[in-house]
Amino acid sequence: MFRGKKYQDSAKLIDSAKLYDPSDALGLVVQTAKAKFDETIEVHIRLGVDSRHADQQVRGAVVLPNGTGKTKKVLVFAKGDRAAEAEAAGADFVGAEDLVAKIQGENWFGFDVVVATPDMMGLVGRLGKVLGPKGLMPNPKSGTVTMDVKKAIEELKAGKIEYRLDKTNIIHCPLGKASFGAEKLMENYTTLYDAVLKAKPAASKGQYMKSIVVTTTMGPGIKINPAKA
Repeated sequence: MFRGKKYQDSAKLIDSAKLYDPSDALGLVVQTAKAKFDETIEVHIRLGVDSRHADQQVRGAVVLPNGTGKTKKVLVFAKGDRAAEAEAAGADFVGAEDLVAKIQGENWFGFDVVVATPDMMGLVGRLGKVLGPKGLMPNPKSGTVTMDVKKAIEELKAGKIEYRLDKTNIIHCPLGKASFGAEKLMENYTTLYDAVLKAKPAASKGQYMKSIVVTTTMGPGIKINPAKA
């Protein structure tokens, strides 16, 4: 597979056979960010669980101390006082049937995350087929189905991310931007690592953290020793 010169230069900095300490890996990943834009640093965590089993699901949400470098557009399904509260807290879109109609009729997805009060879930359920595959369906586990819409919006705007296993038992998450520097990325990494560790299902047997890789948007992967936080 052909790779560009910048990628090849970045790859030379990395020993592909080595498992790096997290702080060393994040220092290296910042060095490999050579694109003209501020690249996102991503982490990919492979877990020793089987996501096909309900008792081995790993899912949750965590507020990264330094945020992700991207401000999320938040859509809130609420009515009355909760709708007013959502608008005051800085939600980008607030509504009910009108937003359902817009999403269904116009195939509109001008938002990054959806929050709903519990009483609105019957209405939001109509959108299950379109929101579900995009990972946008509100969920109590990730704190997006709640009566405390103010807290949910503030956390999302501050850098709350959701982590969940994909079908190949890997969690993919943003850690921040290359411009954050290694220290801030390390703080975010430690927070996410601890959250995923605490979410270990009781049914998980053997090694839980199988492998961890960090990478920039355009760069090569750097392997982290999964035993070290």
